[in-house]
Amino acid sequence: MLLSENFKVALRALRANKLRSFLTILGIVIGVATVVALLSIGNGATASITNQIRSSGSNLLNISAGQRRGFPGGGETRQASHIYYADYELLQHTLTENISAIVPTVQAAYTVKFGDQSLTADVSGTTADQKTIRSFQVASGRFITDGDNKSDALVAVLGSQVAKDLFGSVTPVGNTISINGVKFMMVGVLESKGASFGSPDDMIFIPIQTGYDKLFGETATFDGKQTLNDIIISVKTTGAMDTVSAEATYLLRRSHDLKPSDAADFNIQNQTDILNTLNSVTQTLTIFLGAIAGISLLVGGIGIMNIMLVSVTERTREIGLRKAVGATKNQILTQFLIETVTLSLLGGIIGILLGVLTATIFSVTGLIVSVITAGSIVMAFSFALAIGVFFGLYPAFRAANLHPMVALRYE
Repeated sequence: MLLSENFKVALRALRANKLRSFLTILGIVIGVATVVALLSIGNGATASITNQIRSSGSNLLNISAGQRRGFPGGGETRQASHIYYADYELLQHTLTENISAIVPTVQAAYTVKFGDQSLTADVSGTTADQKTIRSFQVASGRFITDGDNKSDALVAVLGSQVAKDLFGSVTPVGNTISINGVKFMMVGVLESKGASFGSPDDMIFIPIQTGYDKLFGETATFDGKQTLNDIIISVKTTGAMDTVSAEATYLLRRSHDLKPSDAADFNIQNQTDILNTLNSVTQTLTIFLGAIAGISLLVGGIGIMNIMLVSVTERTREIGLRKAVGATKNQILTQFLIETVTLSLLGGIIGILLGVLTATIFSVTGLIVSVITAGSIVMAFSFALAIGVFFGLYPAFRAANLHPMVALRYE
């Protein structure tokens, strides 16, 4: 028999049992659709995290306080350490060759009021370079300036969500709000960056010196020195990241009087390392989701094998007759393999369409970001085809090995 004739015979056999064929294909359809949809969602999560981190700025180093061991009274304890505004000034004046900008931040949550509206928001004291480092875009008004810091100006810039919640349809710029009882003039509103790590949409920015003098008080002071939450350094090139990190480490260890054997009481995080770590985690989760979805494909494959075994039993006399007129084992084997592969191919095609549709619906509705890639489609389709071949081999071999005389006498 020609290969085309085998396909015709296989399709006739499948059409003869439409409901059974449909139910068999359904297992493959669900499996392939699940694999495509879940891999697309996993890829979307990876892309979303990458975009969020990159949108916060490029080539950034983040310096924050670490932990310091202490032994008061002979017992081991852990005491939070601090980084100081003086550390920022030291780094600002020393690290000049490879950096674009350096920004201090001190942050706390306060009650904010405008008229009858009240909410709790994170208030961040910072400098003018924050706008450049974090790639902020101003929707209206302006951002904090160096002059605001020098003059202790009582001015503030609102994130887009805070402006919406607090002012509604009223124009924020030019109005006055109360932050923990201190009056601030609104001078600007930022454009929305969307949900992200440390999203500025939910924050209020004020001059850092104003914050120290008028707002933060003892919460930003330790041992008579002004403390910071973070120091953010923008490095000119990716290749200089390690150099700047090493220089900052040396300067801070010396400033904090740490001995060579002492553990650092601060942390320096490389944005690239954070991005690589998060991407590794999301890729692992994507593979895990794909593996879970693959289980449904295995179930579909078992269904194909069961159906084909039933088909071999029902068509035993047909097989015997074909062998009696000269059909070889390979021809019988090929015929039944074609039937199983046809089931898998049909299920794979329908499953891919359903999976793409599902992922697209999630993206359009905004429930979950999904990214459909050719790789996920090819992988799901190939797996479905492999499942069809693997689980079709045993029934095909069983059919091919039937003795013609035994098969013809089968009732």
